[in-house]
Amino acid sequence: MPTPPARPSKAGRPSSINDVARLAGVSPQTVSRVSRGSSKVRPDTRAKVENAMRQLGYVPNRAARALRSGSYHTIGVLTQQVERTGEARTLSGVLSAARDRGFAVTVTQVAHPEAEEVHSAVTDLVRQPVEGLVIVQSGRATAEHLALPPSLAVASSDSALVGYYPSASADQVHGVHEAVDHLLDLGHRTVHHVTGPADAPSAVLRRSAWRARLEQRGRAVPEPVIGGWAAQDGYRAGQDLAARPDVTAVLCANDEVAVGLIRAMHEHSRDVPREVSVVGFDDLPLGEFLAPALTTVRIDFHRAGTTMVDLIAEQIEGGVADGMRRLTIPTELIVRASTAPPAHG
Repeated sequence: MPTPPARPSKAGRPSSINDVARLAGVSPQTVSRVSRGSSKVRPDTRAKVENAMRQLGYVPNRAARALRSGSYHTIGVLTQQVERTGEARTLSGVLSAARDRGFAVTVTQVAHPEAEEVHSAVTDLVRQPVEGLVIVQSGRATAEHLALPPSLAVASSDSALVGYYPSASADQVHGVHEAVDHLLDLGHRTVHHVTGPADAPSAVLRRSAWRARLEQRGRAVPEPVIGGWAAQDGYRAGQDLAARPDVTAVLCANDEVAVGLIRAMHEHSRDVPREVSVVGFDDLPLGEFLAPALTTVRIDFHRAGTTMVDLIAEQIEGGVADGMRRLTIPTELIVRASTAPPAHG
């Protein structure tokens, strides 16, 4: 049976929630739930309401809704350097999921990792009418530094905050183990490591996992090269490693570092992968088109972002935050052309 046409609104008057309800054949309360992003609406009903909203050009009045409910349905996002690949792709996931759930988003970026700056940024953020906070990166700030209100819904992907707040983060340890095993199984005697920043939680976690895996496999653990997240960090590290004939396999902090290291190897006439195998981390889209194509550990940053918004929504609707709730995003080793057995066995 066809849906009856909506009753036309008065000339010049924007469509109302009642207009949407009539067109969709549901109650105004159901339209309100859909506009709030509530999960308590059947998918087919949600689709009808959203279609009616599009037909009528209906836009929920957030200010009016906030005055009625005391809620602005807005979440804050704290990140450190959004130009970094991982943070940018995670933020993309947050924005996508927030849009689907009807959340507005306020983003705050801190330029430096010092705990005091992060604490100040978070304080300013939670003073705004936000119902939840997504922490992509918190620099050197701990849960004690953040001192968030207990009533605030919080979700984090920062490994330093896992166990304090509900979290969605990549299984980096598994990814590092896969990368090390891959290189050792090719026949390399050990694996060198160019790390991320010395105080970055993700870099510390990956470095610890690299060391532990080499020890578990009974291999010598070389001194790590402390680097950063940028291609120039890999290039600088490569200047040293390229001059060492004992270096035949390198695990890099991320794909950008791997790109810089490969450039340095090329300049020193060290062939990749015939003489030196290189593995990155993150799986940037560009890695597939490098020469040689980059072997790397794939992280689904976008999924981490969407999952954190799901965690926020659960807390807003359920009113309970379980700090031990930890959702792990699987990682995957992507084997391409930058790794091979060592040239001399």
